[in-house]
Amino acid sequence: MTITQYFRNFFHSSQSSGILLIVCVLISLLIANSSLAESFQNLLDQKTGTDLFHLNYSISVWINDGLMAVFFLLVGLEIKREIIEGELSSFRNASLPVVAAIGGMLFPALIFYLFNQGTDYINGWAIPMATDIAFSLAIISMLGKMVPLSLKIFLAALAIVDDLGAIVVIGIFYTDQIHWEYMGLSAVMVLLLIAMNYFNVKRQYFYLIPGIFLWYFMHHSGVHATIAGVLLAFTVPTNKSTTEISPLEKMEGKLHFPVNFLIMPIFALANTNITFHSGMVDGLFTTFGYGIILGLVVGKIVGINVFSYIFIRLKISSLPHKSSWSQMLGAGLLAGIGFTMSIFIALLSFKENVEIQAEAKFAVLVASAIAGFSGYALLRYAAKDKTVLGSDEEY
Repeated sequence: MTITQYFRNFFHSSQSSGILLIVCVLISLLIANSSLAESFQNLLDQKTGTDLFHLNYSISVWINDGLMAVFFLLVGLEIKREIIEGELSSFRNASLPVVAAIGGMLFPALIFYLFNQGTDYINGWAIPMATDIAFSLAIISMLGKMVPLSLKIFLAALAIVDDLGAIVVIGIFYTDQIHWEYMGLSAVMVLLLIAMNYFNVKRQYFYLIPGIFLWYFMHHSGVHATIAGVLLAFTVPTNKSTTEISPLEKMEGKLHFPVNFLIMPIFALANTNITFHSGMVDGLFTTFGYGIILGLVVGKIVGINVFSYIFIRLKISSLPHKSSWSQMLGAGLLAGIGFTMSIFIALLSFKENVEIQAEAKFAVLVASAIAGFSGYALLRYAAKDKTVLGSDEEY
């Protein structure tokens, strides 16, 4: 299998920005637990934009729905390139992250349900389903050459499918109202983008302009707007030529630096400002805390690897190239980093109860920290001894 140079560049940039991302998380937590907490939150809540086109939103909304759509655009471009000519170009390879993501969503939701059925917390069943793509990719990228690029691609694809699944869940179960007229306009934009691809339109801005409208319509439809980035990415044309630079290659080349060194750090600063309260620790030792923590840490690794094992044994899928099952377990742990989407679902689940929201945020933070550190440590250990938990050939 050929790993494209563009994906190498992407993960090289992500590795360099990984430390910056973690530093931003620590800074955000320090601010949230200092005298600057209220001022910082007021800044994030400050509205900016224009009422003319119904685009007057808080800074935090612009970050989570606007800037992160650009991040999803870049990752979508990378995934598409790998589907066309890289690690995901065969059905056996491409099917694995899809089925793994499904397992990684079902098991955490089941664990949460078993702990919280019949309680006031049951509405939060989807909280542990989500994987934070930005943080999981940043941590695995920090491992550099100790982890095969194919495993990083697997985790990126899994996280994309996982987040798309979370968006679908939000749209069905947590969206108060879907505005179908905007959904229809979004579909028109997608069809226009597909048509331009079909007729071999190559100028980038011809795709970006409809892409902006797609984001606008998707945002106003009630569905999470970041999905617009992925939809746009999959309509940008590419090719298998090594001599001709495609529009997709040009676009991703321009996005690497701003995404890794501007958008992701801003995102971390805005979304991890969790203020600690005395009752938060007690909340971890409740059915609610157990459901979130065990869902993210245990449910993810079990669901991802059980579904992967079944489909590999059935010879429908295959392990990522040069990867071992111990590394798959490590990737499953990193997928338990919930952060943004989990916190977002928690806010939607308990709109009227700020106290439960705070408990959920803290549980997600703790679970994500456990998953992140454990996944990083396991992948480092597996790089030194791939036979610890079994190699590819043993299965």
